[in-house]
Amino acid sequence: MTTACNGCRDGAGFDLPITMAFQPIADTNARSTFAYEALVRGVDGMGAGEVLAHVSDSNRYAFDQQCRTTAIEMAAGLDLAKSGTLLSINFLPNAVYEPRACIRMTLAAAMRTGFPVQQIMFEFTEVERLDSAHILNILRTYRSLGFKTAIDDFGAGYAGLGLLADFQPDFVKLDMELIRDVDKNRVKQVIVRNTLNMLDDLGIIPICEGIETVGEYEMLRDLGVNLMQGFLFARPGLGVLPTAEWPSDGNIISRVM
Repeated sequence: MTTACNGCRDGAGFDLPITMAFQPIADTNARSTFAYEALVRGVDGMGAGEVLAHVSDSNRYAFDQQCRTTAIEMAAGLDLAKSGTLLSINFLPNAVYEPRACIRMTLAAAMRTGFPVQQIMFEFTEVERLDSAHILNILRTYRSLGFKTAIDDFGAGYAGLGLLADFQPDFVKLDMELIRDVDKNRVKQVIVRNTLNMLDDLGIIPICEGIETVGEYEMLRDLGVNLMQGFLFARPGLGVLPTAEWPSDGNIISRVM
């Protein structure tokens, strides 16, 4: 494996202390937690947006590496690996210079904590246009190393049909703007239904995120969606693994208000 590249600085350079909040991705068929997404937070209570505001071209690599290792170390400390549940980690494609070099700290953290790489899912959103060949190289490398892959915010960013034509990730997360009020919007229903049919034909598992109402949940269930994420099930828990709850449990209203 390549051990170094010009962009690598071994995680140094991002000085803001961070921690992770975890939000469940619910398996609505099994009524269990399929995965936990690790969401960056500041240790002083700073939200994700404020933390990301400190990311620059000079420290982007260090920030990305610190997020990966922190997520793995915290998830391992919470015994997530023993449950067989996936850990979903967001990564910045423009922070990856050479995939096999830039993954070495992730692999070291997994080995050090005993967290199986097969239970790690990497998801990304293109927040700016990047070389598609570079993205494909990252995704194919991660798959070859045993990681799961996912496209986040599908339908909102630059990542879309062109990428799917060349690489089919394990999961695609439909953007929450497509999901918001889907039970009341026929156009969104048509878009979501046909997107789900396409993903099924390609052998890709869909995840719908941003579910906040029982109506959205019921419509998505009618459309055949199984994996869902959002405040309806649980808010992110700082340093803990929240238990997903269900619309029939009678405690939904207080959580989403």
